[in-house]
Amino acid sequence: MTSRIRTVLFDLDGTLADTAPDLAQALNALLAEEGKPIMPFATIRPEVSHGATALIKLGFGVAVGSEFERLRKRFLELYAGNICQHTRLFDGIPSLLQSLIEHDINWGIVTNKPAFLTDPLVAQLRPDPAPVCVVSGDTVPNRKPHPEPMLHACAAAGSRPEECLYVGDAERDIQAGKQAGMKTLVALFGYINGHETPERWGADGLIRAPEDILDWVKRHE
Repeated sequence: MTSRIRTVLFDLDGTLADTAPDLAQALNALLAEEGKPIMPFATIRPEVSHGATALIKLGFGVAVGSEFERLRKRFLELYAGNICQHTRLFDGIPSLLQSLIEHDINWGIVTNKPAFLTDPLVAQLRPDPAPVCVVSGDTVPNRKPHPEPMLHACAAAGSRPEECLYVGDAERDIQAGKQAGMKTLVALFGYINGHETPERWGADGLIRAPEDILDWVKRHE
């Protein structure tokens, strides 16, 4: 018998919030500081879900090392200083969160973004209702695709894994959710590269808009 979904958990960047404009602005500010040409937003956006490491590699093509770490540190400084200038919840998310509560479903966030960035961003976004849990990349020892942050979020939300649905826009999101024993959905409206094949990630479904999440839950009650 299929368990009723009692908690919906979201990835942050590219699923709950459209953070790409501010991350792209930080990367281009760093490129300008370093005397390099800025990059088109359309080039940067698909890499956002893969974090600062991917963005530095995209912008500078440098391998991990002392120069890489210097650039990464400065990038994070620039981003933290303007973390919610252009970032918004995706269209449809505010009404979805209200609908979830009306259906007695709570919600939370599981992201690989470190807490020093996650916490101020969520505070400035002010989602209503507020999440019952926020699990950042450094909340527990392991990050996605490891299932540990997912299980931590389940416990904080008061639900069993089989009562949780995780929505994300990266393959590691689906891997983490599946390993934790959750249902999973791919957010096709997120930051997915053209060469990626989300239909092969093994998710329980693919959605094109936030409102599709509640429709999926209702169909699988």
